[in-house]
Amino acid sequence: MNYIGSKYKLSAFLEDEIRAAVGGSLSDKVFCDMFAGTGVVGRIFKQHVKSVISNDIEDYSYVLNKNYIQNYAQLQDNESYIKELNELLLREDGFIYNHYCLGSGSGRQYFSDENGKKIDTIRLKIEELKRSKKIDDNMYYFLLASLIESADKVANTASMYAAFLKTLKKPAQRKLVLEPAYFEQSHNGHVVYQEDSNSLIKKIKGDILYLDPPYNHRQYGANYHILNTIALYDEFVPKGKTGIRVYNRSMYCKKNRAIKSFEELIRDANFKYIFLSYNNEGIMSRDEVKSIMSKYGKYDLKIKEHKRFKASNALSKKHKTDSTDEYLHILQKDGF
Repeated sequence: MNYIGSKYKLSAFLEDEIRAAVGGSLSDKVFCDMFAGTGVVGRIFKQHVKSVISNDIEDYSYVLNKNYIQNYAQLQDNESYIKELNELLLREDGFIYNHYCLGSGSGRQYFSDENGKKIDTIRLKIEELKRSKKIDDNMYYFLLASLIESADKVANTASMYAAFLKTLKKPAQRKLVLEPAYFEQSHNGHVVYQEDSNSLIKKIKGDILYLDPPYNHRQYGANYHILNTIALYDEFVPKGKTGIRVYNRSMYCKKNRAIKSFEELIRDANFKYIFLSYNNEGIMSRDEVKSIMSKYGKYDLKIKEHKRFKASNALSKKHKTDSTDEYLHILQKDGF
């Protein structure tokens, strides 16, 4: 997924620096990815650590990480279920088609009519399979993650769902094909949460804590609201031109709350090594982060130039440069 703040292209940098700071084997370490998003960083360490704790408040993220992180053993008949779902006869109405496709009269064009109908058809069938107990939770999240990612590939947006495009772009004109969201197998179990980070931190402990909170005012629940709707598939009245739903609002997107929330998170963390991904355009300044983390132990900083996320050409023109400085703030916390 072309995702705001994705660490996919920084994965080698992050793995190298985290391994260097921790030293030695990671096989006995518990790794926590607190703001997991699409789960890229947790997936890097999944096979190398004792266990991964993954957390994110967003529903689509919970689904993706239940599949990519918590699923660790091979699933039986996964390909046959993918085939069955791809061959279903399309429904003529459903929540996505009715509210997010032009043919329904909604005035919104997040998907072509056919793709909207296929999303509805597959989503309802997945729920039916779960309700009838033909599939377990592991298969349920595998299939649902497959649908979320496959739908995202044909969405008629500029990468985010804050708005749709007036005409169908080429990828959105393609027919949706449900593609399997294969996960890395491992020999150990993992756990996925969907909680407020500052509350969860008081309940868990481990060795390595990786933090990647929102950097700016953009709320993920607003920018990816339709993926949340596919994940939940609940009844609500979409609001306004974009059909937005009620969404979570992160304290890390507000200048006056981010610093306070961040210090509380660091203070309450029962982890020896803490890593914070941030950049030079974030709500919290480099010096503010250093000041907070230095109170609790030995602090270090690594910097890497990183290509800026581009949702569209129009957005990219607002910036003078095509890159930002990615900061990896490192804390070896006292008391361990």
